[in-house]
Amino acid sequence: MADQTLPGLLRRIRRFVDMSQRELARASGVAPAAIGRAEAGGDLRVSQLSLIGAVAGLRVALLDDEGRELVAMTGAAVRDAGGRLFPAHLDTRHGDEDWWGGPHRPRLRNPRYTFDRDRSLRDWRRQASPSADHHVPEAGDSLAERAATRRAGALRRDAARRQVRHEARLAAGSPLRPDWEVDCTCPAGCEYDEQENRDRLHAPDCACGCDVD
Repeated sequence: MADQTLPGLLRRIRRFVDMSQRELARASGVAPAAIGRAEAGGDLRVSQLSLIGAVAGLRVALLDDEGRELVAMTGAAVRDAGGRLFPAHLDTRHGDEDWWGGPHRPRLRNPRYTFDRDRSLRDWRRQASPSADHHVPEAGDSLAERAATRRAGALRRDAARRQVRHEARLAAGSPLRPDWEVDCTCPAGCEYDEQENRDRLHAPDCACGCDVD
């Protein structure tokens, strides 16, 4: 015996809206023959069922075992350089997260977003930080803005550490003197002199960002 779920649903909809097959066909835009075949036990496309349901103010939805509706992936998610959505089964991530390029691969440019094909790595990432969907572009998520945010955070942490050391010296009655950092990593050619602490600028490519106050 054929499954009577779809025929029964169609008959329920027609009874709900008080329409014949032909009237429902005109109202939904679905061919009368398609509705007749479906009520007789045939198949119906999901798009057709959605149009028919809309006549009665209904919508088609997928539910899990606990009755929760499955939410569709958003079309506003991030895209690759060709404007295509990333593969649905892969997890997107910012291009500066675990970037495997670097100075030894000068031709490689950090993408704004990328993904990992390795399944074991995907499984590990999902355990550490489950993600229900792909990223959606947001203000401040460009690589340059993210780098600026990280640098600002590092400067705030450095300032907090210096303040703690300053207060500890005051509490101990130590004489006040400049608190020079000793872990400066400015590259050669950077104009900033950590030892003199003069108000000079770092070189454009300096990633150190040591104190210039």
